[in-house]
Amino acid sequence: MARTSRKKRSTLANRAVVAAAALFLGGGGLIAVNVYASAGEGGSGAPPGQFRNAARQMSTIDCPDAGIALPDVPDGARPEVDRELAAMDTQITDAYREFADRKERIARDPELAGNAVLGPLRSRRAASLDRIGTAVERVEGRRPQGLEGLAGCSLRADDDNGGDGNGDGDGDGQDGGQGGGNGQDGDGDGDGDGQGDGQDQGEGQDQGDGQGGDQGQQGNGPEASDFVDIQSVEPAADRPRNRRGASRGTFTTDCGRNENGKFNPDNVIAAPGVSNGAHHMHDYVGNQATDAFAGDDQLAAGETTCRNQGDRSTYYWPVLRLQNGQDENDVDADGGGRDQNTGEIQTPSQVTLTFTGSPAGKVTAMPRFLRIITGDAKAFTNGDANANASWSCTGFEDRQLKDKYPICPEGSQVVRSFAFQSCWDGQNTDSANHRTHVAFAQDDGRCPDGFRAIPQLVQRIVYDVPPGPGFAVDSFPEQLHKPVTDHGDFINVFDEKLMKKVVSCVNGGRKCR
Repeated sequence: MARTSRKKRSTLANRAVVAAAALFLGGGGLIAVNVYASAGEGGSGAPPGQFRNAARQMSTIDCPDAGIALPDVPDGARPEVDRELAAMDTQITDAYREFADRKERIARDPELAGNAVLGPLRSRRAASLDRIGTAVERVEGRRPQGLEGLAGCSLRADDDNGGDGNGDGDGDGQDGGQGGGNGQDGDGDGDGDGQGDGQDQGEGQDQGDGQGGDQGQQGNGPEASDFVDIQSVEPAADRPRNRRGASRGTFTTDCGRNENGKFNPDNVIAAPGVSNGAHHMHDYVGNQATDAFAGDDQLAAGETTCRNQGDRSTYYWPVLRLQNGQDENDVDADGGGRDQNTGEIQTPSQVTLTFTGSPAGKVTAMPRFLRIITGDAKAFTNGDANANASWSCTGFEDRQLKDKYPICPEGSQVVRSFAFQSCWDGQNTDSANHRTHVAFAQDDGRCPDGFRAIPQLVQRIVYDVPPGPGFAVDSFPEQLHKPVTDHGDFINVFDEKLMKKVVSCVNGGRKCR
């Protein structure tokens, strides 16, 4: 069975507080900066009491996501902004290593967390944000304001419980907010009542350092609470009914299961031109030219694993690894062991790539080189607003999980599913935050105003792994391999003739391959 690895981020952060500031730039441009300020955010400026009991209470580093916070960047500034955003991910990865390596010392000297980890991280992030501001100013003629609010990071507990290990959740009573404006009380649940939610966080931390480490993830997850028996999950609600004129057909492309073992830790969509931009390993099917440096011309000329050679599209996702204590051949490599992604990479037993229609009407062709990211690799610290992967088991696929891994019964296999955005703005093949040029359909199946329906890519990836809580997807180290961080990436490189066939099949109600 072929293997390989890479990681991704995950989990829900209900404590995230979102503040939006619209920043007008020269020439009529507009940048909206959404500041994700997590509980305890503060870096070097936080009060010393914030770090008391840090070794038991805190298990990861939570930083505002500057990529999501910048939905619009002028084209001329994008290359430099993309490089700085990737550099900021590396800064967090390095800081997380420092935190993990010093956890015992932090337990004895809590202020070390701020002095040795969060303070230097804040300084590096501030420098990158300053360069982002300069790059935008160079193109737009005016510097955006408010970027400095994204510099500070915090320590946070695994899950949303901020108790101090004895269940009282008092978090030392500190508000933890840099500048005092976040309204967070340090109790870990973000509700401002000074009380935790009563769950013993000490147990969760012990799992992260003990059980998680035994499973081969060097103490950064997953833990037992990240898994649930699929048979205990309620069936999902029905999808929207098809309206008259709905596009009911499908087109399925067969691009293999990554049998040839193409892996790398790059992300050409989110971090173009940056090696190890993902800090976790990806499986690739389809276009074999895909790496961080592949532009449209390289992708158009690239070889493909797809049976129909008219499909040279790129499909990739974080690898799944067994947490069995066995090393993979990337144990000393970027994206693998160096980024705390360890264990045997699992080649899927089945990969199905299907394009479906709209329940509200006909679809139009995707533009060539359209880029779509679904899910959020940083959902553990960002919150679940952009989380979109589903987990289930064969024979139980009416039951879907977003923030848990499934424990499947004997004879059932693990299933990952991604239903990509199915609405396009009609103009752009990408956007600065890689999200706003596409959208999900509304509850009634219609696209939002200003968007048009396109064929929806639905990926279904199946794994034959041992029953029980013994696997995890790759993630950024500080995302602790949470299932909610799972995500998928797609670049459309269908030729014009084949895309016309896709649209005809979907709108005509046929099942095509």
